[in-house]
Amino acid sequence: MKAAAWDFISAHAETFGIKRICRALEVSRSGYYRWIAGAEARAARQADEDALVEEIREIHTEHGGNYGALRVHAELRGFGHTVNRKRVARLMRKHHIVGRHLRKKKRTTIPDRLAPPAPDLVRHPMSFGVKRHGGGRGATRRSLRRRGFGS
Repeated sequence: MKAAAWDFISAHAETFGIKRICRALEVSRSGYYRWIAGAEARAARQADEDALVEEIREIHTEHGGNYGALRVHAELRGFGHTVNRKRVARLMRKHHIVGRHLRKKKRTTIPDRLAPPAPDLVRHPMSFGVKRHGGGRGATRRSLRRRGFGS
């Protein structure tokens, strides 16, 4: 159940009663009470996450915005934090913290389309226009028997 439904129940509980709203929304009252009981834990988790994001931002700016999730995770581990790499990546995505990307390689040689092709100095005997075998079919037992090989 989404938190919005539980928030709706909390907002309108005094007017309509929890039992009636839960029946109308087809949700269990025990689920609502479980959500209420977990509010403190969620707030603590959010505070931990906010502190972690601040530390991620600090590391990111300290290194000139170059570090991505992998390097930030390594720094955090170096400081003694036990945090999952995927959690660091998720938080960085969520808060729009992006490391530098490698640049696309610059093309330095642009071929001249009007120039004649370079001569074949190796004189390789391969010719690309000739098929070397019959359309991808190799020798089968039947074809070998027809030619007199095998029994």
